[in-house]
Amino acid sequence: MPEPVKGLRERKRLETHRALATTAVRLVAERGLDQVTVEDISAAAGVSPRTFFNYFASKEDAVVIAHADTADRTQRTIDKFLAAPKEVSTPRAFVNALKEDFAQVDENREEWLGRMKAIQENPTLHSRAVTMNHDAVAPLIEAIAHRTGVDPQAGLYPTLLLSTLGGAVNAVLMLWYRHDGRVSALDLLDDAVETLLAGFPEPGGRAR
Repeated sequence: MPEPVKGLRERKRLETHRALATTAVRLVAERGLDQVTVEDISAAAGVSPRTFFNYFASKEDAVVIAHADTADRTQRTIDKFLAAPKEVSTPRAFVNALKEDFAQVDENREEWLGRMKAIQENPTLHSRAVTMNHDAVAPLIEAIAHRTGVDPQAGLYPTLLLSTLGGAVNAVLMLWYRHDGRVSALDLLDDAVETLLAGFPEPGGRAR
């Protein structure tokens, strides 16, 4: 059966966003942020600047925002997290819910190396990335609070867990980047979570 028109349009929208995002990352990684214009990105992606601005407010956003459906992806992560069996610890359930999206770092190695290189070299991109992620914070805290039965406003655990796991994700990405993407980001994430769940033991087994 043919795909509904709405579905086809949505798929085209997502594909165009991805084409612009990957093109922006490639050009900025090659030339530097200041040497790339919206016109350069549009031409290389085969669209007009007008079309570009239907998807992004700036070239910086095109580098940082990998997917058009970021909010939907956050909601899917929350849904998977809340559907995890109760016998799975909350930190592990949260990380498991992240894995499908996190796997794309390994699957799209060159794109993510280029994106991270650009962010490392341009403080404005780093600030934009932090701002973009901010919108996901409140719903994720609410989800952790719901699963653990904690008041999201008064309880420390939901915010502390999200901050801790967010720090682990950032550390994993930085290590993956330093290894030029030649190690598995997913494996590094598993190692990071196991270290946290083990109580953060010091390397070499040195006593506290």
